[in-house]
Amino acid sequence: MYPAENSSIPSFRLWFSQYVCAPTISKSNLTFVKPAIQLTPATVKNPDAVFSILIPSWNNLDMLRFCIESILENSSLPHQIIIHVNEGTDGTLDWVKSMKLDYSYSQTNAGICYAMNAMASLSTTEYLLYLNDDMYVCKNWDSELLRVAQALPHRRWYLSGTMIEPVASSSSCVISPFDFGRNPQNFQKEALNDFAAKFEKQDWFGACWPPSLVDKGLFEQVGGYSAEFSPGMYSDPDFGMKLWGAGVRHFQGVGSSKVYHFQSHSTGRVKKNDGRRQFAAKWGFTASYFYKSVLKMGTPFQKNMQLSFSKRLAYFINHLRTIWMAK
Repeated sequence: MYPAENSSIPSFRLWFSQYVCAPTISKSNLTFVKPAIQLTPATVKNPDAVFSILIPSWNNLDMLRFCIESILENSSLPHQIIIHVNEGTDGTLDWVKSMKLDYSYSQTNAGICYAMNAMASLSTTEYLLYLNDDMYVCKNWDSELLRVAQALPHRRWYLSGTMIEPVASSSSCVISPFDFGRNPQNFQKEALNDFAAKFEKQDWFGACWPPSLVDKGLFEQVGGYSAEFSPGMYSDPDFGMKLWGAGVRHFQGVGSSKVYHFQSHSTGRVKKNDGRRQFAAKWGFTASYFYKSVLKMGTPFQKNMQLSFSKRLAYFINHLRTIWMAK
């Protein structure tokens, strides 16, 4: 049972979703229409692939090409690379075809949720790895994630690598500010490689965003990413909450698995869904409460500490806050 459903005020979510937030959320989603998506599996499969790396991309060819180059250069293991091409009018579609990669394609932006689910349907491995196209993976990034995953006695976990960012971040999950370039043209590769090899980052609680690793069976069990969050704002905490509902209590950020995040966002080109309000309406509490109070995001990871969903005063106050958010 989902924790929010086992509440001391069980009628709150039903009332809130039906009479306060539902009309607003339905209206906000009318503007996003799922485009037709074409699936194209690669003609040659690698039976030794360990991860199926899912990369959504929207006319960002220079970054995408650099991201894939880093995977091929810095990975310790062989992987299946799957791209979702949104539009691809900048040459992305032709380039992905020339690389003979697995890919899905939509003539217009499909958003994160539809793209992730489409790419997952092409996967051939037991692990799905979500990666942004503006990320450069550092050496041994993959073997460190696999090491942690294989050491666990079960498959109900969600793991994230650790981002290095050029701009100061308020998140303790991120290594920042360490500027090694803002694009492939001025990127300081050797300096980053030296830094990543020497900088020690402790593992942290709260894995819930890319680069993220999940068992494929678990991804399918929870239904992948929720299309109602299209084009994708707050789809990450929603997916994390769905995993929580499926019994996942192990959300671990791996400090030794590092990626450089250029922060070349494409979200400015799309009309965003009101994901903050949608999450609150769906679950009865805010995404920030889930991150901070439930997942303990950014706090040092402790192997013997069990995450739990508190039903104390802070939880009740957060319920009431969602009413204010709906106004």
